[in-house]
Amino acid sequence: MRHLPIDSTLFAKHRERLAERLPVGAIAFANANDVLPTNADGTLPLHPNSDLFYLSGIEQEESILVLFPSASNPKHREILFLREPSEHLKIWEGHKHDKEEATTISGIRSIHWVKEFDDVMQQLAAEGNTFYLNENEHSRAEKTVETRDQRFNQKLRSDYPLHRVERLAPHLHDLRFCKDREEIKLIKQAIEVTDRGFRKTLRMIKPGVTEFQVEAEWSREFIRRRCKFAYTPIVASGSNACVLHYLQNDQTCKKGDLLLMDVGACYANYNADLTRTVPVSGKFSRRQKQVYKSVLRVLRKSIANATVGKALKEWQNDSHEMMTEEMLRLKLITKEQVKKQNPDQPACRKFYMHGLGHSLGLDVHDVSNGQSHFKENSVFTVEPGIYLPEEGFGVRLEDNVQITASGPLNLTSRIPIEAEEIEEIMNR
Repeated sequence: MRHLPIDSTLFAKHRERLAERLPVGAIAFANANDVLPTNADGTLPLHPNSDLFYLSGIEQEESILVLFPSASNPKHREILFLREPSEHLKIWEGHKHDKEEATTISGIRSIHWVKEFDDVMQQLAAEGNTFYLNENEHSRAEKTVETRDQRFNQKLRSDYPLHRVERLAPHLHDLRFCKDREEIKLIKQAIEVTDRGFRKTLRMIKPGVTEFQVEAEWSREFIRRRCKFAYTPIVASGSNACVLHYLQNDQTCKKGDLLLMDVGACYANYNADLTRTVPVSGKFSRRQKQVYKSVLRVLRKSIANATVGKALKEWQNDSHEMMTEEMLRLKLITKEQVKKQNPDQPACRKFYMHGLGHSLGLDVHDVSNGQSHFKENSVFTVEPGIYLPEEGFGVRLEDNVQITASGPLNLTSRIPIEAEEIEEIMNR
């Protein structure tokens, strides 16, 4: 692992909370992700399974976590199955966890090798009556490839057809929605590195620089600080910024253009998600600054509006009303269009077509179990934008906020955002 060690009490606390939700006789399972193939004999780097990491801190392939809180044998209440280290693996793939190391990371004392799973599982199944099986149930998940969870679930159903099966994901989504103090510290670490990356990158942006050179500057700062990209970065100059998920990052930044950068660091599997829009030449034009300040006003009002108990749908709708006022001022829409608009598709959606924000944590679009309201210690992005392809630019600004009982706390407040501050840094 690239990050510094995390106290295992965090993962033990998460397991304890899940155990409290499981009825007597329930056995819950969490699997590592697959190592995904590319071409020939190539593979992609392993991306740790968020649920397995949340419950154990384990990031190694082929791992299985089994939780059986009501087991009569205390050694069966928490079991971690790992790929057994060997000299062959050590030479070809490197270090694999031994049992002592796995206990230090996870706090779990009962460690077995994966090859022992079937034998141990027979003992557990004889006492348990319900399997809580996990799967990626994110509302926007694409399920075009069979996952390790799905193969595991099929085998367990086949081996034990008389056991009842329940879904684990809703419980984990509900638990993960609100963050522990330790989790928020890790998110803050990712944000701090993102801040450093932004400040470094600002100083090298100028006409003639390519989008991929800008991406490389971000990457350099992230890697040297134990991080990786939280998601594929968007580095979009000129009209490219009007493509919401622009990923080519291969064009040259031109004089007079704006450059939209949607980039975040991932530290210890916890993510930041930042967007800033800056002038390639170091100074906004009058029109660009007008649009920029409109988006900034909506951002700040929307952050203030993110309070415990606030309905997420109402929060989004409020941003439409704010955007409508700004777009009338910018002469992007008319009062007549507003008067005739469909309430479900307001006129402002022509230039502001995406959602206002999303839950943030172990996943960039973090799981939420269909939560409809802000809860204390949930963490959200706030990201309004205005996109003007006919004028050749778009502006999106994005901050990360923690929802607290005393109001929203902007975790990204130290990262430059005022137009004048950005101009000053770029021209320093």
